[in-house]
Amino acid sequence: MKRSGLWLYITIVTTIITLWVCFAWLNASDAGDPDGAVNIKIQLTDARDHANLVRNHDGTHSYIVMGLDGTSRTLTPDEFAARVYESQSSRNLLAAVFNISSPLGLLWVSLGLLGQVLFTGRMIVQWLASEKSKQSVVPPLFWWMSLIGSLMLLTYFLWRRDVVGILGQGIGLAIYVRNLHLIYLTAQPAADAVAAADREQPAVAPR
Repeated sequence: MKRSGLWLYITIVTTIITLWVCFAWLNASDAGDPDGAVNIKIQLTDARDHANLVRNHDGTHSYIVMGLDGTSRTLTPDEFAARVYESQSSRNLLAAVFNISSPLGLLWVSLGLLGQVLFTGRMIVQWLASEKSKQSVVPPLFWWMSLIGSLMLLTYFLWRRDVVGILGQGIGLAIYVRNLHLIYLTAQPAADAVAAADREQPAVAPR
């Protein structure tokens, strides 16, 4: 197998493994849910980002809300509705804009915003490099910003449980790594060739 074919194979396998780990992590976070429970997305103060809707033996329904400290609380539909109303109506402007319900959520959003700044800024870096060279070029910094920004965004989308975002960022990771590998793989032989040429060049006697 040629080296290009080998690296294409490695890139595909790495991408598949990355996505598999991401989805396995999502499934593992729901492993402790009760049997038959319906997982619903919520935003409550001092609670995790999802609750379990369960059917009781008498045919009624209850909500199981897991707190950030690991403790769980079973609520009736009325109690759950009251808690959702209280949590949503008391949100400040910052929490409403970023769609969060706790200070910890603000840290996650900050991580996602920084990742997006890097991911978008890479295009500006590439554009400035092209303008400077008067031709279309892709500097190594473009791939570094792509890799770091993508990792940050992938982490953020895992927290949000956003499958579209996870797929979008997970697929590109192996491509960014491969391009960086190609850059530094070709740079080293070139540097060795220059060093060898310098060694072979005869010394010029001073006048």
